[in-house]
Amino acid sequence: MIITSLIENTSGKGLPVEHGLSLHIHLQDGQNILFDMGQGDLYWQNAQRLGIDLKDVNVAIVSHGHYDHGGGLESFLRNNDHASVYVHPDAFLPHYSLREEGLSFIGLNPQLADNQRLVKSQAVTRINEHLTLFSNVQGDCCYPHGNRLLFGPDKKEKDTFCHEQNLMIQEEDTSVLIAGCAHRGIVNILNRCTQLLGHAPDYVLAGMHLMKSGLESADEATFIRQLATELMLYKKTRFYTMHCTGTEPFAQLQSIMGAQIQYMACGDQIFC
Repeated sequence: MIITSLIENTSGKGLPVEHGLSLHIHLQDGQNILFDMGQGDLYWQNAQRLGIDLKDVNVAIVSHGHYDHGGGLESFLRNNDHASVYVHPDAFLPHYSLREEGLSFIGLNPQLADNQRLVKSQAVTRINEHLTLFSNVQGDCCYPHGNRLLFGPDKKEKDTFCHEQNLMIQEEDTSVLIAGCAHRGIVNILNRCTQLLGHAPDYVLAGMHLMKSGLESADEATFIRQLATELMLYKKTRFYTMHCTGTEPFAQLQSIMGAQIQYMACGDQIFC
């Protein structure tokens, strides 16, 4: 299994970047999966720069209803004419972020909601023998503080992130968990994944939504220590983080977790 970062906030290969996420996954049996699509069509351009043909993608997934993960959906549907795209039924509801200028719309293009290529996923959706999506994650362990700035579908309601889904990949003896932003909390998502698999995944790739936590530095350090402690309970799992984790929170996590956690920048590849 080869996983390539097409979009991420930081460049590891001199590629143009944006705030967002897009991962290409190539399985040994020839399947090609696209997990998220960034803000526009930069993910497609970067794939071409890396020699990856996204017209070969068989399955595409939008992790949740935010523009930096599904803004490229229109370009994908236009340029790839056959792959099914799995989205949560609530992904196209309105979503907002509280910024200095007030609430800003950060959702997906609602005009795409009824596209016939879209497959509305369930709490657990088995795509094929290798791929399973799951949502409806419960628990509040290490719940990201940055979520306080996110609202929807009503502007006066905090987002519950029921529209967020996560991908499990099982290939031979290797299992991988991929989460876009882990708004429900990466520990809670990891716990649910372990329940579904019957064992801990070998690899976790996830944004962990630690940027703009709003915490004082001492409180943030305490939170990150707690998060690292929880993640290290999964002793045999290797973590790769990216995007909304932020480089400084990552550095703090790595100072505790050591080589168990690494950063995956735009253009980087992981061989699982």
